Amino acid sequence: MKTISKNHNDISNGLFTNLKKVVSGTGLSRIFGLIRDISTTNLLGASLFHDIFVICLKIPNLFRRFFAEGAFNQAFIPIYSDYERVNNIDETNKFLSSLLGVLITSLFIFTILVLIFAPIFIFVFAPGFYFDPVKKDLSVDILRIMFPYLALISLVAFAGGIQNTHKKFSIPAYTPVLFNLSLIIAAIFIAPIYEMPIYVLAWGVFLAGILQLLIQILPLKRIDRLPVPKFNLKNPGLNKFFKLIIPAILAGGIIQINLLVDTIFASFLETGSPTWLYVSDRLIQFPMGIFAIAIGTVLLPTLSKFDLNHEKDKFVNGIRKGQKFVLYIGIPSMIGLFFCAEDLISTIFYRGAFSGIDVINSAYSLMAFSFGLPFFMLMKVLTPAFFARKDTKTPMYVAGMSLFINAFLNFYLAFILDLGHIGIALGSSIAAIISVCVLEIALYKNGFIQLRSIFNKFNFNIFISSIFLITFLYFYTSEINFLKLTQYERVFYLIIEVIVSISIYFFISRLVLKKPLKFLFN
Repeated sequence: MKTISKNHNDISNGLFTNLKKVVSGTGLSRIFGLIRDISTTNLLGASLFHDIFVICLKIPNLFRRFFAEGAFNQAFIPIYSDYERVNNIDETNKFLSSLLGVLITSLFIFTILVLIFAPIFIFVFAPGFYFDPVKKDLSVDILRIMFPYLALISLVAFAGGIQNTHKKFSIPAYTPVLFNLSLIIAAIFIAPIYEMPIYVLAWGVFLAGILQLLIQILPLKRIDRLPVPKFNLKNPGLNKFFKLIIPAILAGGIIQINLLVDTIFASFLETGSPTWLYVSDRLIQFPMGIFAIAIGTVLLPTLSKFDLNHEKDKFVNGIRKGQKFVLYIGIPSMIGLFFCAEDLISTIFYRGAFSGIDVINSAYSLMAFSFGLPFFMLMKVLTPAFFARKDTKTPMYVAGMSLFINAFLNFYLAFILDLGHIGIALGSSIAAIISVCVLEIALYKNGFIQLRSIFNKFNFNIFISSIFLITFLYFYTSEINFLKLTQYERVFYLIIEVIVSISIYFFISRLVLKKPLKFLFN
């Protein structure tokens, strides 16, 4: 029993020590991301130009999350962890150099093809724009400027995967801050002096990719893992990588596939719909990035290092702790975003060209997205459990199922039931709920999740704390109309709302568990 307890403590200490580094970096990045969105919406509003900007930015970002951060790292980190476990530096460096050579070649060819056939990509990703001559021409121009960002950020993800495997999480976590800073500076200081500010924002995206890549060089040199690209398809590590990457392309992109479907349907809705969805999705991504994506980033290299023949208990415990952590944070986040949707959006975005109608429409889609938040977060914990065991087929099948469910729900809810952009957000949430249920069942059948009674102290703690939180937010939001307040009043009342909500949740948790807050996070 002492050995098992020690193993569990080691997992907790290692997991949450690394998690602190990622959370601090991603937290800062999300704060700057909100400032970036405030800057761009203040500049462009929910206009034709902002719709085009967010759609064209989504295209390289979709491929980035799909290939670079999703499939690539899911296939790369387990294989690279095997090389590090053997501790043959020469073979490890040969693998990294061969992979970098293939990656650069593939990205170059793919980027050139997109630049040439940009109108086709606009037709595929935003068909509603394609059939409007003004939207089509502008979208093609903006996409051609921004798309090379994909190649740059994919190389950044490769560098981040190497560092994460060596438990160097800080630089990769803080890197996105540069992206947000570049766009903030462009939106506030440079774009307003130009007749077409959207072009300035597009070039700001490209510049951000260059800066993010440059700062990876020194950290890689410090751990002696700065690869020199070599095109060698015969490297044995590449063969293993290719076997995993193809199914992982689907498996690692459950949310990304659904985002693509959302984008396509949104392009057919009224002007402003892509912006309203973008704004609400950005607020959903705040807790996702700070907690769920952070713990997924730490979990994959952590779980990949375990030998399941001898350390299965550590593997199972790592998944269990990851799930408990995101539920403990995800459920109050869901409650807060649902009740405070209009308060948050009006305080953050209600200025400049972003109108009161835009606030209300964005709030509705945020409320719909909030239902799926705990499940979006759980997916970031569950998928590393498959990839760490080099099982990419199970998540691939789930991704395919999720794609069809989301597409059907988007069409039915948005167009048949005429819910518009709210239906798209609601469809994504339902698809996420179903996907998580299927992943949980698959892990349970393989013995990586252990069923326990739902009537336990942890669940009781979340239930009671959430009831108190809901009661407070219901009465608070009923009494205060944020749209009628001045900007300073909105900030003041929102700060009170957030601080009191957090205090209530954690205070009740402490009373129920009768232990200090530090215990909750260990």
